[in-house]
Amino acid sequence: MEHYDLIIRNGSAVLPEGVAQVDIGVKDGKIAAIASALEGEATHEWNATGQHILPGMIDVHVHFSEPGREHWEGFTTGSAMMAAGGCTTFFDMPLNGIPSTVTEEALLEKARIGNEKSLVDFGLWGGLVPGNEDDLQPLAESGVIGFKAFLSTTGNKEFEAVDDMTLLTGMKKIAALGKILALHSESAAITNWLKAEKEAAGLVSADDYLETRPILAEVEAVERALYYSEITGCALHFVHISSAAAVAKIEAAKARGMNVTVETCAHYLLFNHDSLREKGTIAKCAPPLREADEQQRLISLLAEGKFDMLSSDHSPCPYDMKDPKDYNLFQAWGGISGGQFTLLSALELALAHNIPLEHVAAWTALNPARRFELADRKGIIAIGMDADLAIVNLNEAFTVTEENYYAKHKQSLYIGHTFPSSLAGTIVRGHVVVQDGKVLPSINEGSWLKP
Repeated sequence: MEHYDLIIRNGSAVLPEGVAQVDIGVKDGKIAAIASALEGEATHEWNATGQHILPGMIDVHVHFSEPGREHWEGFTTGSAMMAAGGCTTFFDMPLNGIPSTVTEEALLEKARIGNEKSLVDFGLWGGLVPGNEDDLQPLAESGVIGFKAFLSTTGNKEFEAVDDMTLLTGMKKIAALGKILALHSESAAITNWLKAEKEAAGLVSADDYLETRPILAEVEAVERALYYSEITGCALHFVHISSAAAVAKIEAAKARGMNVTVETCAHYLLFNHDSLREKGTIAKCAPPLREADEQQRLISLLAEGKFDMLSSDHSPCPYDMKDPKDYNLFQAWGGISGGQFTLLSALELALAHNIPLEHVAAWTALNPARRFELADRKGIIAIGMDADLAIVNLNEAFTVTEENYYAKHKQSLYIGHTFPSSLAGTIVRGHVVVQDGKVLPSINEGSWLKP
């Protein structure tokens, strides 16, 4: 009789071809068997009756700040938070740590820390900033997922936005290396000019902030980057796109055969500008939350398959950097804390809009794995793949509180939000790291992934 390390029995698995009630056998960290009634025994069993099993989420866009700013968020708290949301792999962005991940030395040091501390698997982005063009090749050869650059002012002196010449030179080199460039696409010229106009007039309300980062600024930056991609041949990934007009530009580029993908974030789909009006600085991000009608356009585009993937853009900081007693909306640090909730957000949207669960699995696992060269081991529930699984209760609601949010800092736009579904468990390469919605005190199972 076959012996497994773990058997998950009687669950509804979200497979590439649809949902099926199956047993899943796990051995040596891999999915070893999938059957309607799996024969064999196991060291551990999970009764998944009434539960759905999805491939573990791959969140391609988080900001942990270790080394240097672990007090913002580090691998220990950050990876626990991701695990608590059904995420089994995350990609950490190159800014906010000190040093930023713009040299091979910085990359290897961050990887060392992650290997010691992370509860789940992780990949690392490298950065493209003015002056590091010669660092791109060693970063690529050492295993970065891809490169990240900003077309708008970062507010971070360790990671500056690119000028046009740096962008073109960097894109040419990244194309030659066979890598992808991820872009924060808002026009620095437009946003900085509008901000200066507002501040000079003493206008710093929520509505004023939204007006300084208009949809036009996103569209201009996306269109410019696409022109540069046509010239250089560089593959692009547009992060946290927040407008239908920008998606239309990207869709047209795809139709021309360009190598481009696009993500949006859960907060642009679940929330809108009213949250910034009501909650202030904890709802500040860039691009900003849009008006309600634009939010509905984004949801429709998601349902139509126009977004390749969902990410969290988890971007935390200590609350004193957002405290309205000390900072107005223009001065406060921008970023949404919410990495734990992307999969639950995707499920909420799917249930509300009658979207098949295999689409959720594609947004959160399959498409990221394919785009970033991990599809040989991640992204689907299939024999031979890593046993990375998220087990959810679709009919058991979950209300976010400071007590059940695992991030270092508990102030979040999501506090008080009730999801219609809840996470029961997370399994990373066959190891149960979350059970009954609780992160288990266990040896860190995560490791650095290279494409």
